[in-house]
Amino acid sequence: MENTSRRDVFALMGGAALVAAATPAMAQSTPVIEWNAHMFSSNTARFPFHPKATYKPDAGTFPADPLAPYQRHLKEAGIDKAVVVQPEPYGDDHSLVLDCLRRAPASQLKATSLFYPKDPQAPKKLAALVKKEPRIVATRFHAHRGKEMYLESFSAPYVRALWKQAADLGVIIELHIGPNYARQAAAAIRAFPGCKVLIDHMAEPKLGNPYEFADVLEMAKLPNVYMKLSGVGYIATDKPNYESVLPFTTRLIREFGPDRMVWSGDSPHIADVHMKGYAAADIAKVKGGNLQKLLNW
Repeated sequence: MENTSRRDVFALMGGAALVAAATPAMAQSTPVIEWNAHMFSSNTARFPFHPKATYKPDAGTFPADPLAPYQRHLKEAGIDKAVVVQPEPYGDDHSLVLDCLRRAPASQLKATSLFYPKDPQAPKKLAALVKKEPRIVATRFHAHRGKEMYLESFSAPYVRALWKQAADLGVIIELHIGPNYARQAAAAIRAFPGCKVLIDHMAEPKLGNPYEFADVLEMAKLPNVYMKLSGVGYIATDKPNYESVLPFTTRLIREFGPDRMVWSGDSPHIADVHMKGYAAADIAKVKGGNLQKLLNW
């Protein structure tokens, strides 16, 4: 700084002020993106539940066309874009989600996929689906206590084959895992270091013990692993903000950091409550900025 002129100092100070002033504006311009909702239709003739579905809900409780009410929800909640999640009852039949994508603007909606890892054709089916509809951005693996029917281990050859196909296609791996599968999943992530991974519902902490959840926190050390601040209502009952679990969410957010946390489900205001003290720009990342970057959207 000895050779820096007064004019340079003022310029530097002015530049810093401009950056500081721009931060709220940048936060306001960052889209809010949800990655959480399932599409269900009462029209089971057109959109039947899969014969291998792990559960089958009461179709009579759903609208015939789920897209219109979901789009209203997005508008009312102030959500700009969304990634809808292929529901388990439809298995690897993506007819409904593809129908929604066809009728929604590309700027508003993308979707995930679901396949049965033990199906030898699953990798080819994933490749064909992504070729047919490039707005399919992820494929989902289920593995937690009470959900052991999809796979025995993340080291199984059939799991690795589907994972590799996703990595080769540039498709995100969505992990709906419990803490007891965290160590296995971490080994698979290391085997495919270029693959992007999103962990659902804070890794379902209620379905594990503290020792197992330590393995989840270890996953924060892996690059390209994102954690969803979602499913908070699975571990707390004090709606709407679930402040009773702030000590837990605070630790989780600290471990993964605002650049690799993703809000979804409930209200986007959840991120404001559980990230109190963070900069507005960091909260905006969690509400949508990180997904915007991850999805190039």
